[in-house]
Amino acid sequence: MTFGREETVWIPESDLEGMSVDTLAVRAGQIRTGQLEHSDAIFPTSSFVYGSAAQAAARFGGDEPGNIYSRFTNPTVQAFEARIAAMEGGERAVATASGMAAILSTCMSLLQSGDHVICSRGVFGTTNVLFQKYMARFGVETSFVGLTELDEWRAAVRPETRMLFIETPSNPLCEVADMAGLAGLARDNEALFVVDNCFCTPVLQRPLEQGADIVIHSATKYLDGQGRCVGGVVVGPEKLMNEVYGFLRSAGPTMSPFNAWVFQKGLETLPIRMRAHCDNALELASWLELQPAVERVFYAGLESHPQHELAKKQQKGFGGVLSFRLKGAREEAWQFIDATRMISITANLGDVKTTITHPATTTHGRLSPEDKDRAGITENLIRISVGIEAVEDLKTDLARGFQALRNASTDNV
Repeated sequence: MTFGREETVWIPESDLEGMSVDTLAVRAGQIRTGQLEHSDAIFPTSSFVYGSAAQAAARFGGDEPGNIYSRFTNPTVQAFEARIAAMEGGERAVATASGMAAILSTCMSLLQSGDHVICSRGVFGTTNVLFQKYMARFGVETSFVGLTELDEWRAAVRPETRMLFIETPSNPLCEVADMAGLAGLARDNEALFVVDNCFCTPVLQRPLEQGADIVIHSATKYLDGQGRCVGGVVVGPEKLMNEVYGFLRSAGPTMSPFNAWVFQKGLETLPIRMRAHCDNALELASWLELQPAVERVFYAGLESHPQHELAKKQQKGFGGVLSFRLKGAREEAWQFIDATRMISITANLGDVKTTITHPATTTHGRLSPEDKDRAGITENLIRISVGIEAVEDLKTDLARGFQALRNASTDNV
């Protein structure tokens, strides 16, 4: 049996210039071997072979381009990086082992002892812990401020401030940052503006176009969309990404070829999934607002949301994550969650399957009571990552939670 010569050929990016995110999600970052396969190839190998000792020396010395070792050069990983970079409108992307590895790699490569970071309070709980506990051990101090309070950001700036870090929309209260305002503040103070774009993805917003220097994703969430793999990615200008890549090459928190292949396939359906997530979340949030047992719903797509107009300006959709406060405390929140039968009780988000969690005891459980209070993480808060099931079925399942609360109230009379 005769096979073609197996050379890796990249499809020219110039062929895709000016095309939409929907097309880039399917076509950007494509490679083909000599077999001319239509689906993206996967290269599950730890190392690569050279034609000679001289070629090996040239590769290791940087005199000749090519693959060396899959910790830092792998065609499958590079294909995923090229695709997400094109979708975000960035010069380069660097893939990591997890979303937290993406944040850590950004900080370790671009900050040093004595630097100061300003971070919004409305971030994933582990992001807070990373800055507050672990980066502090390396002499990087962090101030936490309200995401939407520009005056707090201005007041927190110091001569040694080197980074402004946000999530928008935030986790789990779905607050929306004024990215243009924060980008201007960062530029005026020669600091980097870093945006975690996990909730929106490049389908709904592209922070680099709104002044961000760096965009970060937990690829585990919407980029995959089906809860199969853990990974992260950092996107930005070549100069900054070279520093991040250098850290990854030495420290090793890199993405595996298999995970990169899964994420690349996930990106192909990202645009249609995000639209379905948005449609379901808006309908579910509107329905929750009508429920007597609900104290407040947090979702930027609702007119009641304080940053609704800003979200309409910055985003092409409002995302698939919402949260709400029940009338009650932890007991009521747990009763509600435990009464659901179809929705998955798990802290992951961005899945085609709807998930539900109690942030105060899961995603933000390691925060101190004071930090929870400042971040608005109350005991009666529930977060839902809305999937793409039939929305009426989601309402039926959540109605079980409300019925459980009514039953408990009757039993206590």
